Amino acid sequence: MHTQIDHLVVVAHSLEQGVQWCEDTLGITPGPGGEHTLYGTHNRLLKIATPANPMAYFEIIAINPELVRPKKASPTRWFDMDNPALQKAVAKAPRLVHFVVSTPDIKAARMAVRMQGIDRGPAIHASRRTNKGTLNWQISVRADGQRLFDGVMPTLIQWGKPDATEPLKLHPRNTLPRSGVTLHSLEVTHPSADKLQAAYDAIELKRVSVQPGPANLKATLQTPKGVVVLESLGL
Repeated sequence: MHTQIDHLVVVAHSLEQGVQWCEDTLGITPGPGGEHTLYGTHNRLLKIATPANPMAYFEIIAINPELVRPKKASPTRWFDMDNPALQKAVAKAPRLVHFVVSTPDIKAARMAVRMQGIDRGPAIHASRRTNKGTLNWQISVRADGQRLFDGVMPTLIQWGKPDATEPLKLHPRNTLPRSGVTLHSLEVTHPSADKLQAAYDAIELKRVSVQPGPANLKATLQTPKGVVVLESLGL
């Protein structure tokens, strides 16, 4: 059941805005990402892994107005990206809004969270091609697209095909070079801290501090520009 930090999610109004923000804020240009036709989004990525968080990377994601979503697609995008308040905020500047945790058994992790009274949503299969092969994953996405708990209840992800019998070999960390940015810590405050801590414990999520207080997700990063702190500020 052990889960670990997989990636941080920064939403931008446009991918161009997100890249410029990354260069100005973190001091580096993010690496290539891909498109997500099902949700009409695209992203850029950079590695932020450390020995403590060996899978960690950073995602800058935005709605791609040129992508035509299939008719079977959910009416709302993931990560609350259709939420008017979130769209208004990121139109001013990209914002850290969420994080995703990796699990070896998404079915068991979803059930463990549900036992805590939290519906994290079904596991959706997705994939995209890279220059090193095809990335496959299952990710928990609610039909309403909500992140839950002001973005501090993590989305669950399991890498690999649903019927995979071999150990995971391909993960974004394997397709990204070292960026010069590393994750120092990830901290959460929320009025429902006790309920969140119980959910984190249920999926054996470590290395994320949870304290009572105003809703906030705080990531401390070591970058070429020095220590940079990103916060969701309740968005």
